[in-house]
Amino acid sequence: MSDNKLIKAIKDKGKTMEAEMSFFDHIEALRWHLIRASIAIVVFTSVVFYYYDWIFDTVIMGPSKPTFWTYRMLCALGDALHRPGFCIDKINIQLINTEMAGQFTLQINSSLLIGITLGFPYLLFELWRFIRPALHEKERKAASGFVFYATGLFITGVMFGYYVITPESINFLSGYTVSASIKNLFDIDSYISSVATLTLATGVVFELPILVYVLSSLGILTAKFMRDTRRYAIVAIMIVAAVVTPTPDMMTMTVVSIPLFVLYEVGILVSAVVEKRKLKRAEEDGF
Repeated sequence: MSDNKLIKAIKDKGKTMEAEMSFFDHIEALRWHLIRASIAIVVFTSVVFYYYDWIFDTVIMGPSKPTFWTYRMLCALGDALHRPGFCIDKINIQLINTEMAGQFTLQINSSLLIGITLGFPYLLFELWRFIRPALHEKERKAASGFVFYATGLFITGVMFGYYVITPESINFLSGYTVSASIKNLFDIDSYISSVATLTLATGVVFELPILVYVLSSLGILTAKFMRDTRRYAIVAIMIVAAVVTPTPDMMTMTVVSIPLFVLYEVGILVSAVVEKRKLKRAEEDGF
């Protein structure tokens, strides 16, 4: 009996070691995927750092200039509708630096931030390459467009945040005063933080359909639940729009809310499609 116990213990230990090796193999594979993604981000960051003068003046400082595309389109819209109030021809913003190494760290941090943004699609690609071998053939086909759709939604969100939310917010906040005796002088770090937050946060929010797809695939979320809670979602979207666009202008808030409503409805459709696929798969398997 003692020999049998010893043999059983050795076998169990062998299985445990095999499982541990498998786990560590996966960790090693994930490490190399992350290393490659990190290298891509470093490359993008280096390119941004090299061309920083043009990127800073044109991209980063773009929303602070009245010649920015959004302001020009608003002026054109105001002329077409005979509403001169739409036109924004002056941005009351003065930027300062209050630290000795402030401008140097500014260039490094903002280059890294833009590098991460540009490298985000490749990071998704590497994560997909890591997850793909663990999926069944049908699951691979169903999720084959993951990187494409996730990247497209992220880029669309970033563009919407950069060209719609950011300029409207900067125009409002730069001209807002509690008292005429208080002069607005903004630290450059505060300006870049606001631009980055508004832009990237919108990009992340636009990933809602991808999140719905994952949760629906795991059985956590259903289309029926999303339909039943639509009224609460509308309230939540209006709150998010009010927070993201700190302007009292109802029109701006509405412009921001509409894409979020559309994303929620798209999420319902995505969840419904996932449920149909799961039912079809269960019927094919005889369940």
